[in-house]
Amino acid sequence: MAWIALLAAGALEIVWAYFMKESSGFTRLWPSAITIVTMIASFVLLSVAMRTLPLGTAYTVWTGIGAIGAFGVGIVVWGAPADTLRVSAALLIVCGLVLMKLASPG
Repeated sequence: MAWIALLAAGALEIVWAYFMKESSGFTRLWPSAITIVTMIASFVLLSVAMRTLPLGTAYTVWTGIGAIGAFGVGIVVWGAPADTLRVSAALLIVCGLVLMKLASPG
């Protein structure tokens, strides 16, 4: 259950990062509201996961999901570059997340 909460928290981190960019510095109402609501939900789910998972594991996986998701959204939605070095760096993050999962209880 903790891992499901953590995955959901990470997914919501991607959502709030996307809408934070869309909010134009919190100057647009609906993207700003969606950012705040999904941030709160993401933090709540992260705290649920932290009841069981170690702090380092939960926080690392949460931020990693958000980083990789935001990287992907940047490429797909805003046309950010997907050059070899950037993709390699993202793959290293994914490898770190997999290793963190394999090394963690629960």
